[in-house]
Amino acid sequence: MLSTHCRFLYTGGFAQAYAMADTLASIAIPCPLRRRFDYLWPASLQRDIQPGTRVKVPFGRRDVIAVVLGPTDNTDVDASKLKAVIEVLDEQASLSTALLDLGKWAAHYYHHPIGDCLHQMLPLALRRSAPPTAENTAAWQLRANADIANLSPRAHQQRALFNALLENGPLTRADITALGFSASIVRALQQHALIEEAEPSSTPAPAEQGPTLNSEQADALQQIIDSDGQFARFLLDGITGSGKTEVYLRAIAHALANGKQALVLVPEIGLTPQTLRRFEQRFPGRVRSLHSGLSERQRWHNWQAAREGRADIILGTRSAVFADLPRLGLVIVDEEHDSSYKQQDGWRYSARDIAVKRAADSQCPVILGSATPSFDSLHNADLGRYRVLRLRQRAGNACEAPIRLLDIRQQALQHGLSDALLSAVANNLRAGNQSLLFLNRRGFAPTLQCHCCGWIADCHACDARMTVHYKRRQLRCHHCEAVRAMPASCPDCGNSQWIYDGPGTERLEMFLNQHFDAPVLRIDRDTTAGRDSMAELVKEVNKGEPCILVGTQMLAKGHHFPAVTLVGIVDMDAGLFSADYRATENSAQLLLQVAGRAGRADRPGEVLLQTHCPAHPALQSLSQHGYRDFAAAQLAERRLLDLPPYTFSAVIRCDAPQLHDAEQFLQQLRNSLQPPAPGWQLLGPLPAPMARRAGRFRASLILQASERRTLHQQLAVACNVAESLSKRGQLRWSVDVDPIEMF
Repeated sequence: MLSTHCRFLYTGGFAQAYAMADTLASIAIPCPLRRRFDYLWPASLQRDIQPGTRVKVPFGRRDVIAVVLGPTDNTDVDASKLKAVIEVLDEQASLSTALLDLGKWAAHYYHHPIGDCLHQMLPLALRRSAPPTAENTAAWQLRANADIANLSPRAHQQRALFNALLENGPLTRADITALGFSASIVRALQQHALIEEAEPSSTPAPAEQGPTLNSEQADALQQIIDSDGQFARFLLDGITGSGKTEVYLRAIAHALANGKQALVLVPEIGLTPQTLRRFEQRFPGRVRSLHSGLSERQRWHNWQAAREGRADIILGTRSAVFADLPRLGLVIVDEEHDSSYKQQDGWRYSARDIAVKRAADSQCPVILGSATPSFDSLHNADLGRYRVLRLRQRAGNACEAPIRLLDIRQQALQHGLSDALLSAVANNLRAGNQSLLFLNRRGFAPTLQCHCCGWIADCHACDARMTVHYKRRQLRCHHCEAVRAMPASCPDCGNSQWIYDGPGTERLEMFLNQHFDAPVLRIDRDTTAGRDSMAELVKEVNKGEPCILVGTQMLAKGHHFPAVTLVGIVDMDAGLFSADYRATENSAQLLLQVAGRAGRADRPGEVLLQTHCPAHPALQSLSQHGYRDFAAAQLAERRLLDLPPYTFSAVIRCDAPQLHDAEQFLQQLRNSLQPPAPGWQLLGPLPAPMARRAGRFRASLILQASERRTLHQQLAVACNVAESLSKRGQLRWSVDVDPIEMF
């Protein structure tokens, strides 16, 4: 009979496998099917069935690496069609009981295939049969009489590693990687005969002492310490520069003193090296990082160090939430509002929410920190679920920079910059300070248009325009990553008079270099693509020399630039009129995070915001009353409109080569669900605002319920129906629970 288990056709050797088998195992296969699979567990394996163990099993026409869920007493699949486990790959289960339970919970909550969830929870190295060899613990030190003069002045990374070895003495390979230096930099110093192998130091460098806490920090820390050994959720609501990181460090010190481990999540890879250095200074030799900037081997070794208890602190980005920490005693999510914590393809989990779940499972405190808390967290605080710890005092004598709106309606603009903003930058440079100009749009210009006939460079695969990257003479689609050469003349009329509509960061950089006699440093995805380029740019800024920073949201998070006293926000109007109800919240958070870069030291700061909508209620509220009043007004609107966080939502997305196929599939799902009623709403199918992307058409079905149970019951029905429907034209579908984007 049919069941939730899969039926297999066995191709040979069944009699021998069945004769030697005395048990059945439930296996999670990394595939799109939302179910478990039953396999024979041959006695020849000479191993008990251990949940969380990796095994090799036949699946279809190939062998795959899968995870054992546990033994099972019976199966609905005909015994003659069962296949046998080929090989057990682990001596010890790769996923601990705690992580395996977390994966089961997450698969159920996010309505995602259990096999794919567990697959993604494993390090990349364990998704194959054999993990890398043991960690190389060799260390490097400077040779006697090594002279930095032997290195080229332009070899910035080589010189930086030389200085790191000079300051710290011998460094292990893991230390060097954690500091952001690649193996090629080490080889370069070897070739110059400047370094040699050394025995790793058994005594780490002395720990750096932290500053004295102010009264707000001390009170926040005490409340966290008082909750040691029990699950408690804290929202550390502190303005930028108020010392949230110092509270984190003191709380970690307390956890480590009690023999516990700590998990720290940060939103961006670019923040990890500088944060790691600060943590290493306070906890020498006790910190490991997990993020995609590390090699596969290094990530596996760091994961192993955490699992074996050799790493007391794991610092990483989104996927680090799955690190195996058997003594977990504290969880920290910095910049908890940041959208990068939400996986946006495949398994669409929220690392922030899973971090809270991990703290609950481990009965330990979790700290969610932000200067601009998400509306979800503020709502949880209003309901009493989160305890709010407020920091309103900036470190030292620094004061929060005021925001001034610049009305640029009917103003002459030079590459998007008003005379008032240019004058402010000039005055700031003369005073010996640094200025930061923020524009969340990379490239030279978002549109290339022929001045003669009006032809526009559109993407051939998306409903979008190609962005001009002038220096590379390229047109790029920032949605599907398509690239083509910039035409020398218009393909329609042959003329070469171009209109570059709107500025990007590359265009601002070129203009500012011509307009000012001062260094201009651009920080965006294009200039930080190299492994160590971000660290080098930040290091250059922190020299404190007068300069102009130009960049995207990469500049908004976590950076401490003491010499920046002026922040100019070039254009944020688009976020005020988006079809997505979260856009205003996201824009406000980004605005205030950028504004927080100004005046972080003893020099006062100023923030100038260019806008064509100076009377917009959101801008007025933010500039005059601050984020808390703004958030309260926005939350009141959402309550009236029955929008999250006052309702629970999910989006079922579908894409196909033809829009009709995607919409028809979603309509079939809608027809299978409970009709709209009080407390239950269905919207769609709706084409996405950008219906065509990468050659495929996209549509969505939005589900909203006043009770979480209702939402998940209906999602379960939708998933069962979706898996039973025939898929036409390479149709793909996915479920997004608690989405941060509705389309």
